[in-house]
Amino acid sequence: MLYILTRKGVCNLKTRKLPLGNRNIVGARVTEARKKLGIKQTELLGKLQLENIEISAPALSLLEGQKRPVLDFELNALADILGVSVNWLLGREEQTMN
Repeated sequence: MLYILTRKGVCNLKTRKLPLGNRNIVGARVTEARKKLGIKQTELLGKLQLENIEISAPALSLLEGQKRPVLDFELNALADILGVSVNWLLGREEQTMN
């Protein structure tokens, strides 16, 4: 189990136990790109915050689990941060990551 420090104290992050959802097609690609870069969700959250994208840890987990829709401005920021194209995140093209 992973623990992170939040404004409200220590929060534990659990391994996903529920099956993937069908609310977006981007989540699996976000997870793939994030893991290839060797960054944790908390690091991705920090990078998103630097881009003025406010998303909580549970919301990012839901996004990666394909249970939360992705907003257009989140999609652009995720592509930039992860070094991939929006089309790759949408499953429209194959791409080698930067």
